[in-house]
Parts: sequence; C-alpha cells; structure tokens
Amino acid sequence: MDIDNPAVPMSPSVGSGALSPESLDKFRRSFGTKPSKRLVQNVVAQHDVNDVALSRSIVTDSPHSFSVVLDDWSVTNQAKSGRCWMFAGLNLCRADTRNVLNVKNFEFSQNYLMFWDKLERANFVLEAIIETADRPADDRTVAWLLRSPISDGGQWDMFTALVEKHGVVPKTAMPETESSGNSARMNSSLNYQMRQGAKRIRDSYAVESGLDELQRIKYEVLEVIYDMLCIHLGTPPIEVDWQWKDKDGEFTRAGKLTPLEFAAKYLPTPIQDYVSLVHDPRQTSPVGATFTVEYLGNVVGAPPIKYLNVDIQLMKDIALRMLQDGKPVWMGCDTGKQMHRDLGLWDAELFDYAGVYDADFSLDKADRLEYHQTSMTHAMMFTGVDIVEGSPRRWRVENSWDDKVGNQGFFLMNDSWFAEYMFEIAAPKEYLPTELQMALDLEPIVLPAWDPMGSLAA
Repeated sequence: MDIDNPAVPMSPSVGSGALSPESLDKFRRSFGTKPSKRLVQNVVAQHDVNDVALSRSIVTDSPHSFSVVLDDWSVTNQAKSGRCWMFAGLNLCRADTRNVLNVKNFEFSQNYLMFWDKLERANFVLEAIIETADRPADDRTVAWLLRSPISDGGQWDMFTALVEKHGVVPKTAMPETESSGNSARMNSSLNYQMRQGAKRIRDSYAVESGLDELQRIKYEVLEVIYDMLCIHLGTPPIEVDWQWKDKDGEFTRAGKLTPLEFAAKYLPTPIQDYVSLVHDPRQTSPVGATFTVEYLGNVVGAPPIKYLNVDIQLMKDIALRMLQDGKPVWMGCDTGKQMHRDLGLWDAELFDYAGVYDADFSLDKADRLEYHQTSMTHAMMFTGVDIVEGSPRRWRVENSWDDKVGNQGFFLMNDSWFAEYMFEIAAPKEYLPTELQMALDLEPIVLPAWDPMGSLAA
C-alpha cells in the first residue's frame, strides 16, 4: 500500500460496503423486537442447538427394526483416524470370509492396508509433483497436492487398488498400534517430509535436472516415509502362518501364506467386479456419464478412479436389490448432516434449524455441492433395510465408530435422508442396466483435483 498517496484508501469506507454503525444499530434494534428469537437465545445459550432443534416425533417413529438384516457380527472401530473407507471395504469382504472360515467373528488388518496406502500415496503424490514441477508453487493444482499430501481418507477404487496389489492379512498378523488409531501426529510428520521432498524435487527441476535425478530424490523421500511408517505402524508381514479353529470346534492349519495368497484363498468377494456409482445432480454432470478426478488415487499404475453418475432412484434400487440378495453395500455419504450420533439416526428433517433460527435453509443437493455445503465425508456399509409395500422405509448401517454409539454401533437411516446426503455406492457391474454397463466403457469426463466429487471419505 502506498501510504504517501492519499488517493489510496487505508481502510474500507462506509460507502464501499463496510458495515456502518447505522446498520449495526438497525440489526440490534430489530433483534430486540422479536420475542421468539430472544426466547430461543435464552435456550440455546444454555443448551446444544441440536438438542433444541431435534424432532422428537422423528426419534420416536424410528425404531431400530428392519425386515432384512444381514449382520450377525459386531462393529469395528476406526478410533481417531480417517480410515472409514478401508474399514467399510474390509467389513464388506469379511462377511464372505467369515463363511469361508466358518467363524462368527473375524477382522482383516486395517493397519496393514493403512501402511501400504500411505506409502503408495506418497509415491502417487510425488509422481504428481514431478509431473507439475514446471508450474509455480501457487498454481492451484500444485497447492492442492501440497494441502494434505498424505491424509487418511479414501474412496472405493483406492481400496480395491490396495487389495489387488498388496493383498490382505488377518488382524492378528498386523494389529492396531497407537498411531493407526490416532493418526494425527504421524500424519503431521509424514506431510512435513512430503512437502520437504516436493521442494527438493521442484528445486532440482528449477536447475534443469533430468527425470532420473528427480526420481532419485523421490526414492530418497520414500525410504524416509517407509521408515517412519514402520516406526508408527510396524513392519508389514511378508507372509502369515495361518491357522484357526472354526465355530464348530474344527482346527485347520493352512501354513504360511503371502498376503496375496491369503486374499486369493480367503477373500472370495469379487471386488474387482464392483463399480463406483455416484449421484451428482449438478447440471454439469449428466446422468449416464463417467467421471474421474485429476490426481485422485493412491497406487501408481492402478486403473484410474472412475465414477458412473446415476439417478438417485437407481442407486437406491440397486442397493435394495443387493441387500435382498444377501450382499452388504459399501457406501459414501455426508454423514454429519442431520445426524444424531448417540441415537444412531439420520433423517432429512431430524433437526429443525429453520424453526430455531427463523431462517431459510433451502439449498438443494446440487446447490449444496456447488457452494461447498456438502460432499462425501464418510464411508460405511448397508447391512439391512426395512421394506414396506416394496419400498425401503429405513436402512440399517454398519458404522466403524465402535459400539458405544447408535444401536451397538449400528445406525438407522430413514429413507428421506438417502436422496439428500447419499453420494456413492459400490456395486457389482451386473446390477446395472445394460445401457449403463456399456456406458462404463466411455471415456470419463475429467474433473479438476479440487472438485467436490473428489472428496475423500474419512
């Protein structure tokens, strides 16, 4: 700012859009004339606004009762981490694995996949840093890559990429650690190394180093990342000495298996045949088109993340058919909206914020996407549904927030919530109509890295 030039304003003036004393006085006097708002002020000052806005009629009309229930197992616990997408993926797979092993309870190691996700993601992001090294640091894509290089969140296609490359192991082979369930400090150190590594790569490019030198720097960074992951999460097993006793008391010794061999033998769910179906109602996102997001993924060389945009009713119909066929459904949604955590309840009208504030809350789903009011934030699994006269009334949801919330960790989603806040399900290709199966072969529309459809479930 030129302080010697009086023509340059030092601060906004009243006429330029600044809040004037007159405006503030008007607001103050106006609020004072509204007894209902003063009453609400008194209540909200002493109580959580959600307790005030909660619809008691919806709560009492939402019993945890379903006509179709697949689960007879306990929920898992992602603890203080953003691994919901891999928990939901592994929980989907364990439903079939339990049957193969003839056991009541079984968990795959989430920590094992977490290790490989972070190492693979580090490589994925550093490759992107090399690819964009000719751009300025404040380029929007570069800034996006550096915003959070290694987070916990992910999507369905990222889950399948990990399993297909690294396999799976039982939880006993690589159990949870302090950092796997409380990942913030580990992620902070990992992100520091990633940003420092990005600077080294970009500095080297600036002095005209060749690709071989950039790759050499990348692998130096990756070795540091690997060591840090071993320190926090443990060293991933090369093979598992697997044996178990089933629920009938029969003992089986399978011997030593690599993680890929373990997956081939005990993970029969054909996840490679599943496709990601999304509901993106924006005018720029036609139904029946496929999409991908720039620089979204974790495993270099894996198929790019690909969505098929479908009508919300078709998404609902497919989820219903899968449950009726005995298949749990991986899904992603905007979990924090219109949710009561302790009750384990979602409903589109669960909280009457419009009534509390006497204000308009009328953005539709497309507008909420466009204006950053919604996106997919969490992944879980449908394990049941209540069907009335052929239509779903409420959905049973297996969460990964331990059994201290909801109904022993299971949640209830009233059907009203589905259309408003559901964004994605993973479904076998065979459940799609023929024309949409053919659409999967279309070249995807590429969305920018920061598009809300590239949000990571955590």
